[in-house]
Amino acid sequence: MAQIDIDGAIRLHNHWRRQFLNAFAGGEYVDMPLSEHRACTLESCLAPAVAEGSNSLLAALLAADRHFHALANEIIDLSNNGLSDSADLLLPELNEAAHRVVARLGDVREAGKG
Repeated sequence: MAQIDIDGAIRLHNHWRRQFLNAFAGGEYVDMPLSEHRACTLESCLAPAVAEGSNSLLAALLAADRHFHALANEIIDLSNNGLSDSADLLLPELNEAAHRVVARLGDVREAGKG
């Protein structure tokens, strides 16, 4: 299994979430490359390990990460299609999804200490 930089992944997800929420709060969508999240390297590290089926914590982390990115995609699509009000309604859910990713990363870190 590829080594996961847990602290780095947490920092990247928190940083991107803050940028994303700030871009929407300020209405400055064009100032942030909103598609940046699509280059997430966490999934590429996790997918092979999860495919082996040996680690339920990694599977939960991958599911949380995929949910986060699906929500971000939906928000971007709504915004790009002139439905910013609908996109704004999904921001709290995206925030919660980001917190779940970080919590799952913490679970993986704790399991690695044992």
